[in-house]
Amino acid sequence: MDRSIVLKNRLRAEQVAALFQHVALGVTGAASGALVLAGSMIQLGALDLVKGASWALYICACAAAHIMLWRLYLHAKPNDDQWKIWALVFTAISAAEGVGWGWGSVSLVGNTDRFSLEMLVMVVTLSVAGGAIPAFSSYLPAFFAFFLPATIPSIFWSVASKDLFPEALVMLLLMLIFTTAMGGLGVRANQSFKELVNLRIRTDELADDLLKQKELAEQASLAKSSFLAAASHDLRQPVHALGLFVGALRAIAMPPEGVRLIERIEESVVAMDGLFSAILDISRLDAGVIEVRPEAFAIQPLLDRICADYAGEAREKSITLIRCRCSATILTDPPLLERILRNLVSNAVRHTASGRVLVGCRRSAGRVRVEVWDTGPGIPLHERERIFQEYFQLRNPERDRSMGLGLGLAIVRRLGILLDCPIGLRSQPGQGSCFSVEVPMATGPADPAKFAATASTAEAARGLIVVVDDEAAIRDAMYSLLTSWGYAVIAAGSGAEVTTLLLRSARRPDLIICDYRLREEENGIDVVGQLRRQCKGDVPAMLITGDTAADRLKEAQASGLLLLHKPVPNGKLRAAVANLIAVSAQASPH
Repeated sequence: MDRSIVLKNRLRAEQVAALFQHVALGVTGAASGALVLAGSMIQLGALDLVKGASWALYICACAAAHIMLWRLYLHAKPNDDQWKIWALVFTAISAAEGVGWGWGSVSLVGNTDRFSLEMLVMVVTLSVAGGAIPAFSSYLPAFFAFFLPATIPSIFWSVASKDLFPEALVMLLLMLIFTTAMGGLGVRANQSFKELVNLRIRTDELADDLLKQKELAEQASLAKSSFLAAASHDLRQPVHALGLFVGALRAIAMPPEGVRLIERIEESVVAMDGLFSAILDISRLDAGVIEVRPEAFAIQPLLDRICADYAGEAREKSITLIRCRCSATILTDPPLLERILRNLVSNAVRHTASGRVLVGCRRSAGRVRVEVWDTGPGIPLHERERIFQEYFQLRNPERDRSMGLGLGLAIVRRLGILLDCPIGLRSQPGQGSCFSVEVPMATGPADPAKFAATASTAEAARGLIVVVDDEAAIRDAMYSLLTSWGYAVIAAGSGAEVTTLLLRSARRPDLIICDYRLREEENGIDVVGQLRRQCKGDVPAMLITGDTAADRLKEAQASGLLLLHKPVPNGKLRAAVANLIAVSAQASPH
């Protein structure tokens, strides 16, 4: 259907709906007025009982017809294109009621010479006619169908009267003014109503358009995330293998130039790992797969460790890195809070050219606000919201990698929302900035042995590791790296292949390292379960994945297995392997 016709039907339907919205109250009031007027005149002897009762009942019948039509309209709930029949019937009843009032203004006073009674009838009739403006003016045909028959007869009757005395002439003049003014007000009210309806229709259209644009944006974002997840997985595979080969090369003696090249290669791998880790953090936060595990712990050791890690970088830039002591015990997730604070301290050191960076805490109303102050360039007011968006960086149009990726503060904001720890920002351009995070205080003491290191025990353990990965380069790299660390290794490309190799070796593995997504729809969770059943025991296992897709991350997270994301730094992999094998050795000593 043509859009202009649709809009016209919508407007007319709104006008008719407004008629029915007010009709019950309006016609009930008019009918009540008719009954009182007729009863009063009969009581005063100025009106015949039959005539007066007949007129009042006629007005009441019109009011009843209007109310019945209103009830039918509410029950029918008509569509916009069905407005005509309802408008036609409503207008017909309005015309009948208007004729009744117009006839009454002439006939009820026709046989009396009492001017006061004529005035009474006229005032009541004109009052009812004026009441048609708010009740019927939304739809002009209905308004004029009632208003004109109710007012014009009394004007003609006054003009046709032979004995026009001065009071009657004044009354006639006032009636002409009233009728003209009230008719004009009715037209103006109708115009205002149509303008309001058109504005509402336009607003609804804009809202619908905005909703469609939002849906399109969400679909585009979903498509982007799917593409990013697939591309990230494919890119992480060779980067992961490269990192493993670099780790294996470090165990081979070579000339100084070779060592220097390996160091440079490792720096590039670390840079790529940082990029992938940031993208993965964003994907995991958006997917809602990060579980918050609040614990009570002292804030100061965490601040000491973070500041110690960035002290060297601060010294190189001649920046004073200061940390204020705080004895507070807080309740939140330690690794996630550490990620927030590391981002804030790292940004402060990176963007401060001279001066100092101060890390401290303030207590207020059962919470601790950790603040990171710097004497950097500051952030303009109009940019303070944008810096929390992905890939947005101030003063880095060239996308200098040394200045970060533009993902740190986006991750900080998401983590703050996840932990229910508000992130704050105060800044003065040219004078520096203060980023803060509010953390709830703990009611009980912290466990001093909660984060005790077990690396020495873990490093002492050695055993058999089963590696399952469908990428030959990764299998070779894992084999070289793990054997250089002193472990026995069985590497296979599928669950069936590793089952055969284990049967030949007749050894129980101490650890299973399995890629999450294998060929032919096989996944690491199923392979780990298969190997555990074969070994008749709960063999420690970890999953390694390059996937960032939300559904796969949730499935891997729900498996309960240790989940590492490609590319895995050698140090992180070595610590994870050593710890899991230590657990295996304690549970089932060989």
